[in-house]
Amino acid sequence: MPNDRELVEQEGRSEMEFTDLQISADSIDVSVMFHVVMEILGFVLFMHQQIPAVLQDVNHEFDALHTEYKDLEAVLAQTEMKASQRRVQNGRKREVKHGIKRFEKLMKTVASIQTALQLVFSEMPHIETVILVFGGSPVRPRHVYELCFSHGSDVLSEARDFTRTRATDTISRKVIRLLVSKGVGSDSYAGPSKLFLLVKASCSFNMPLHFLPKRDFRYNKKTMPTRLRIKCRNQDREIHALNHDAQPADSDSMSNDFIWFQCRHVIKGLPLKTSPDE
Repeated sequence: MPNDRELVEQEGRSEMEFTDLQISADSIDVSVMFHVVMEILGFVLFMHQQIPAVLQDVNHEFDALHTEYKDLEAVLAQTEMKASQRRVQNGRKREVKHGIKRFEKLMKTVASIQTALQLVFSEMPHIETVILVFGGSPVRPRHVYELCFSHGSDVLSEARDFTRTRATDTISRKVIRLLVSKGVGSDSYAGPSKLFLLVKASCSFNMPLHFLPKRDFRYNKKTMPTRLRIKCRNQDREIHALNHDAQPADSDSMSNDFIWFQCRHVIKGLPLKTSPDE
């Protein structure tokens, strides 16, 4: 348990670690939160060599493999085909099936995380903190990425629209540029690792199929988090409470009303080839 001096030092360090991004809007809606989190998730996976391309391209490749597999099945269903052609088509079908199998677990997990995020943002649109933990376990991570939303004016609509817009694209690009400027992904790791997602929400939050409460969650204090805070324009209010939430390890500084929830869906990186001979 940290003493008073350690808490003061951690609070001061946490504020200095903030990188603020001010957006030209009066509030942050659920669409912005969802797409920014997913953009960072895909960026972290790619930059730490856990997927072979950016997540959007991996998704397109996965869809293309499914389409090609169905086309090959239709071709092979034809009765009139030379034996040599059938062998070629069957060979390609096996390759495509292997490609689908390689990406299948990753894409199912990503889809589950997307569903989980949409549900939590729909139920609690004022969530302020989401963290991504990269490493072998949440308590001993290699990297921690914390994203804080300072919501601004309370003008959120009742509709929970997660449609991607030009505004969300602009904010996502700015966030990624900030991560690049902070050197995210400059180090590499051999072999697949894991990416964990946690959100801070009211202790009354109940979604056991997607999130488990982690009231006493804490990660290794030696890990220096990368911390971004998205703020609305003309926002003058202090976010003193957010500063206390900087390091999840400080359970004493966490409000009794808000605790960490860990997403059940954990992304495991793909084994990537490092040379043509492998």
